Amino acid sequence: MRKLKIKAKPLELKKGDTVIVISGKDKGLKGKIIRTIPEKGMVVVEGVNMQTHFLRPTQDMPQGKITKREGPIYASKVQLICPHCHEKTRVSHKILDNGKSVRVCMNCHEVIDKI
Repeated sequence: MRKLKIKAKPLELKKGDTVIVISGKDKGLKGKIIRTIPEKGMVVVEGVNMQTHFLRPTQDMPQGKITKREGPIYASKVQLICPHCHEKTRVSHKILDNGKSVRVCMNCHEVIDKI
């Protein structure tokens, strides 16, 4: 059976953005994006979707270790928090006079990206 390759749409979120989870077990939690995975349409948000990670015993750590770390969640489950109006918002795009494309808040119409 042949696997279909689906082209992922580009993410409107970037590393360092503050987001809020809008659905799922962590609904309502806020955090910063640690990294993005655009091929899968996922993001890793600090403090969200914590998973147990088992480390094998080594010479330095003969007993091994159990740790918690963030797992990826779908980007459609998070929404950007505008740094100006501090509300969750959708993102619009605008082209400036110098030809640079920037993200714009749909609520307050302020530029989100640093220029």
